[in-house]
Amino acid sequence: MRFHSACHLQPTLNRIRDHSYYPQYAEKCIARAIALLTEGQRTLEEDLADCEDLQRLSPVVSLEHQSLSRRVFIVHGHDEGARETVARFLMQLGFDPIILHEQANQGRTVMEKVEAHGQVDFAVVLLTPDDEGCAKGGTLEPRARQNVLLELGYFLGRLGRDKVCALKRGIVEIPSDFAGVVWESMDGNSWRQALGRELQAAGHEIDWNKVMRA
Repeated sequence: MRFHSACHLQPTLNRIRDHSYYPQYAEKCIARAIALLTEGQRTLEEDLADCEDLQRLSPVVSLEHQSLSRRVFIVHGHDEGARETVARFLMQLGFDPIILHEQANQGRTVMEKVEAHGQVDFAVVLLTPDDEGCAKGGTLEPRARQNVLLELGYFLGRLGRDKVCALKRGIVEIPSDFAGVVWESMDGNSWRQALGRELQAAGHEIDWNKVMRA
């Protein structure tokens, strides 16, 4: 209604006693209509800019959560029991565990396979005592396999520490570069709740009834 009068471009003759004044009066009506339409255009442009700002800010946040992949990469060594336990748990929660040796080689190196199948939003790294090692002249100590440590560093760099959960079974020497980063022990039953919390903190939806039943 604010700009409705802009449609009245011509005055009514019976309202003007001096018809010689008609052109001037009509010119004023047209000028007033142009001014109103110009103001209307400016108002619409401002409203459109406000809508575009809201579209850039609000929906992006929700889309980020919706677009999170349910694929979780499992980095593991020789402990098949730990690997299968974690894989089954993830499947019960509706995730798709990615185990590297189950994927086709296609003539690629190990790291090429990791890069090809590592398009995930979360990784679980199993630190199990599969190897032994020590500094020169030292005492042998249980260690995780070198490929596990390499892939641990890869996913820490690619995803960030908040999207990588390390699970440790038994006595394992923790790499000095990884010292201070929180890991969860698989020697009890609490690792399932801990992994669920980490997945939820990373933005994934978790059914806690399934976590507690696992």
